[in-house]
Amino acid sequence: MVASANGPKVQFNVYLPAELVRDLKHRAIDEGVSLSALVERIAAQYVADSDGGNR
Repeated sequence: MVASANGPKVQFNVYLPAELVRDLKHRAIDEGVSLSALVERIAAQYVADSDGGNR
């Protein structure tokens, strides 16, 4: 596990279409962040939008 400001992080595998992964990698590069940071931000926003921010 890797520690972060939001607590420990864990690794897991997700299978996505190759084109989507490629697009995410390009977006991460364009934004100057790691792929993990981009996916974390997207997932956190999705959860916040889905449940009103109640985690």
